[in-house]
Amino acid sequence: QLQLVESGGGLVQAGGSLRLSCAASGSIFRVNAMGWYRQAPGKQRELVAHITSGGTTNYADSVKGRFIISRDNAKNTVTLQMNSLKPEDTAVYHCTAEGVTGLFRSTFSSWGQGTQVTVSS
Repeated sequence: QLQLVESGGGLVQAGGSLRLSCAASGSIFRVNAMGWYRQAPGKQRELVAHITSGGTTNYADSVKGRFIISRDNAKNTVTLQMNSLKPEDTAVYHCTAEGVTGLFRSTFSSWGQGTQVTVSS
């Protein structure tokens, strides 16, 4: 069974930095896209950053220039470096991954359980 496990959330002051990591494990043949979404209380879930297996990235306008997404294809991990954090970045951040399973070569789209990021003013 495929799992995504996130780590690295926490409490930080405005202007600070945090680094989120996510590792995909299980029966995996190939991971295509990986990314991070976030959801704040009372708000809709939004895409934060996305990266393809080839390294093409996409960012929400609200985080451009502050966040950097990267991945290690060999380890099936994705990292989100968050700099110059703002109180409005406070949310639960979820890792996502899409790809092909190893056992039956079926496609998958998975979400992690999420990690809390809280930015104090």
